[in-house]
Amino acid sequence: MTTRALLIDDHEMLLRGLRLILETDDRVEVAATTTDGAQALNLARRCDVDVVVTDAAMPGTDGVGVVRDCSPHVPVLVLTTFDDASLVKRLLDAGASGYILKDVSPEELSSAIVATAQGGLVLDPRIARYVAGNPQLTILTPTERSVAEKVAQGMNNQEIASSLFLAEGTVKNHVSALLRKLDARDRTVLALHLAKAFGL
Repeated sequence: MTTRALLIDDHEMLLRGLRLILETDDRVEVAATTTDGAQALNLARRCDVDVVVTDAAMPGTDGVGVVRDCSPHVPVLVLTTFDDASLVKRLLDAGASGYILKDVSPEELSSAIVATAQGGLVLDPRIARYVAGNPQLTILTPTERSVAEKVAQGMNNQEIASSLFLAEGTVKNHVSALLRKLDARDRTVLALHLAKAFGL
C-alpha cells in the first residue's frame, strides 16, 4: 500500500527536490506540496493524505503551528536542519509523531514517512538526547511491560499484536493503561519516555 504524503517547506526548490527523491520509492506518493503551513490541514484533508511532512522553521505558520493544526487528525513528521533542544521539545509537546534531520538518506526518509503514517514513532538518534523523563516501569504488569518495549521500538498496535500474539484491541487497552499509569499526554510522548527508559 502506497503512503500518501503532503510536503511543506517554505523553499520551493527543496520541495521539488524532495518530490524527485520520493518518486523513486514505490512506498511513497507525494499527493501535494505547499510553501504555506497555514494550508496544511485543509490540503491534508482535501488530498486524503496519510502523513504530513513539514519543515520546522518557516515564516507565518511554522512547524509547531502545522503540528498543532494537523495533530491528531493526521500524523506529522518534522524534517528539518535544526538540531535544537527547545525546538524539539516544542514540536513533540505539540504532538509531532516524529523528528528527523534533513541529511538522512533517501531510503531513511521514505522509511520514516511510511513508519509515521502507520502510527510509529520516528526519532532521529542525534536528537534522542533531548528526550527527558524515566517512567517507573516497576508499576507495570508483565504484559504491559512487553507492550511498552514494543511501543518504545516505534511499533504500531497492529505490529505489536502480531509480535506478542495478542488481539489488536487488547494491545490498544494496554497502551491506554500505559498512558494513564505513566502520565503521558499522548503516544508520542509515551514512546519517547519508554525509549529512554529501556535505553534504546
